[in-house]
Amino acid sequence: MLKHTPLVALALLGACTAGPNYAGPPKAASDAVARGGFVRAKDAAFVPAPGLARWWEALGDTTLDRLVDDALAHSPNIDLAQARIREAQAQLSSRRANELPNISANATYLHAGLPGTNLVGSSDSGNGGSSGGGDVSSLNFYNLGGQASWEVDLFGGGRRGIEQARAGVAQRFADLADAQVSLSAQVAQAYVNLRDVQERQRLNAESSRLQRQALDLTRQRLRAGTASQLDVERLQTQVQNTDAQNVPLAAQIDQYKDQLAVLTGRTPGALDAQLDAGAPVPLPPAQVPIGDPATLIAHRPDIRSAERALAAGNANIGVQTAKLYPKINFMGILGLGGTNPGDVFDPGKLTSLVAPMLSWSFLDFGRTRAAIHTAEAQRDQAEAQYRETVLEALQDAERNLSLFGNVRQQLGQLRGAEATAERSAQLNAQRYRAGTSTLIDQLDIERQRLSAAIAVAQAKAQLTNAYIGVQKSLGLGWSDPAGAPAGSAPVSSGG
Repeated sequence: MLKHTPLVALALLGACTAGPNYAGPPKAASDAVARGGFVRAKDAAFVPAPGLARWWEALGDTTLDRLVDDALAHSPNIDLAQARIREAQAQLSSRRANELPNISANATYLHAGLPGTNLVGSSDSGNGGSSGGGDVSSLNFYNLGGQASWEVDLFGGGRRGIEQARAGVAQRFADLADAQVSLSAQVAQAYVNLRDVQERQRLNAESSRLQRQALDLTRQRLRAGTASQLDVERLQTQVQNTDAQNVPLAAQIDQYKDQLAVLTGRTPGALDAQLDAGAPVPLPPAQVPIGDPATLIAHRPDIRSAERALAAGNANIGVQTAKLYPKINFMGILGLGGTNPGDVFDPGKLTSLVAPMLSWSFLDFGRTRAAIHTAEAQRDQAEAQYRETVLEALQDAERNLSLFGNVRQQLGQLRGAEATAERSAQLNAQRYRAGTSTLIDQLDIERQRLSAAIAVAQAKAQLTNAYIGVQKSLGLGWSDPAGAPAGSAPVSSGG
């Protein structure tokens, strides 16, 4: 029994793991989780259900669907995030490989010239093998074999390193999901803004047409003596101001088309032909699934990334702590060799060596302790960053939920004003046909109707952008890859 005691002790030591075990993230925003819902989610449009991974499809715009898919497949930001995943996976593989023996093969030929020595198997360079004071003998040595080395992970430094690298892989997957959420939101917002500006440009052109008709009629009345030059100048100013508004609108259209091209991995101008034709601003569904604060904390990608960074920082404490303790390395050598070339094929010339080595840097003047304190401080920073990320995410969600609800109410009011303007235009048109109202009055009412339509168009774009903000802030824009083993999920070149 006693002869097995060293092996038992070694096994017990190997079961030790330096550093603190990870107990999970701190209970951040526990009051929001206990409340069970968002404070600003009182609008009837919000329903307590998890969101769709491809939330933009709820807008019902096939062009937008295609743009988002193109961006996820070709954006350099997604390629960058995927490359970082591959880097983290390679680092994890390296950590795992370090826990295994290192085996190498070698072939050696040695020639030595030794003065004043007679050697068996040596050839004399001067007088047939006799040695004298100035004689030089030569020695040839041949060896073919291999060697192996292995460091026993006595105190778990290597295991903590693997734990740290595994958390790093999961963090990079969360960063990829965060990049996908942000990118899909950017594409959707740019597309909505483009359709909004195109619609306002169309309505502005219609308003300019009506104003020109009023201007032509006023000039006719001026020639007939029933209008003044001041009336003409006033309408001329309105036409010029309306035409001037088209210039920045055209510039904005080019800006959003170029932004969409770059987001989808293309050069500016590449999507002009596809996006030149205007289309209505897509509107969100009548009910928007939003989940709850607990769902947000569990699934929002930037929170998952911060939590994995905390786990990696905790594991790094163990990596540094293990350096306080002794290390045991085993080195083994096995080979065939001798003074003749044929010795490398002679089993009788087998040479073997097993050498356990103990090393312990017990006096490093506090360098290891300083590294441990640094790792602990970095872990504390990661914990504070996690709590800040959770609070900012909740604030972001509440802000967007409030914005969506208020813009939705504003749109309802503006639609009521637009309906009133429509009825006014229809009633005045009847008066005009009956001869009790002038064409100038009718054109002015039509211009007011168009102004109301422009306000509604802008409110529609604001509502859809608020919906996009809700989806982004809740982190519901991409599925959670946490169900797969860390580091095992494949990474494609596309989105």
